[in-house]
Amino acid sequence: MKKIILIGAGGHAHACIDVIEQCKKYSIAGLIVKKKLTSNVFGYTVLGTDKKLKKISKKIKHAFISIGQIKTSKIRINLYKKAIEAGFKLPIITSPYAYVSPRAKIGKGTIIMHGAVVNANAIIGKNCIINTHCIIEHDVIVEDHCHVSTGAILNGKVSLGRGSFIGSGSVVKEKLKIGNNCVVSANVFLRKNLSPGTTHKKQR
Repeated sequence: MKKIILIGAGGHAHACIDVIEQCKKYSIAGLIVKKKLTSNVFGYTVLGTDKKLKKISKKIKHAFISIGQIKTSKIRINLYKKAIEAGFKLPIITSPYAYVSPRAKIGKGTIIMHGAVVNANAIIGKNCIINTHCIIEHDVIVEDHCHVSTGAILNGKVSLGRGSFIGSGSVVKEKLKIGNNCVVSANVFLRKNLSPGTTHKKQR
């Protein structure tokens, strides 16, 4: 198995570790953190902070961004850029318990987590999180640096703009267009297009 490091060591990293272990394609060599406060995560060594990325890339060729994303994609985008600049390759990580159509396209650095479905002709960009049990239906476009959270559903031909977030359990009506850097909170049934930068919360 090829060695890989994870950049980020919080709750999302825990889930990423589990998916990577189940894939059996990569061996986790350690984790990178913002501030070195712990020595290991699930038995994997914390190698240091992101200041060490360039040095580590000389020995380990693969990296993965393992911090989560809710309100903003800026941290994940910044770390993604740092990893690329340091010379790492960022693979696609797909859980063996997910379904990804052979007619779908997935960008580098994206993770497809347990129980997720990515259907025919869907396009998923770079550095995305397609989280546990979410559904990306046919002909959906998810642009770079998005997070489709647990149990969310993007129905056919939805377009999700760069850096956007869809909350747990939310359903997006077919053919809608969601702009860049939008946030849709949990348990929403979205029936309208969203302009860039919109935060849409569940109506009470």
